[in-house]
Amino acid sequence: MGLIEVNGIRVFAYHGCLPEEARIGGHYRVDVAVEGDFGQAEASDALHDTVDYGRVTTLVKEQMAVRSKLIEHVGRRILDALKAEWPGALRWRVRVVKEHPPVPGAVDHVVYVLEG
Repeated sequence: MGLIEVNGIRVFAYHGCLPEEARIGGHYRVDVAVEGDFGQAEASDALHDTVDYGRVTTLVKEQMAVRSKLIEHVGRRILDALKAEWPGALRWRVRVVKEHPPVPGAVDHVVYVLEG
């Protein structure tokens, strides 16, 4: 079993429940991890036998570009897109980080983690 992590995908997006968030946007980070049998890629040294990090980043950015009120919703869309691209016996983990959310007090970030 192997583990691939694509961490710190930085995106500016317009998610949130407040009207201001739809207008001014905010900074997000997304981390993706996938666990599975990558033995074929280890042996072949071929990109088509593994999960392409560039494609992961593209899928994340595509889903982050679609406005959601909740990071839970966008996290689900990201996970679904990854699983559609690479169906099979892989275990995914998506972590969506919203930096400096507009909540009372000084909050550095909020995080939603989804596995499937």
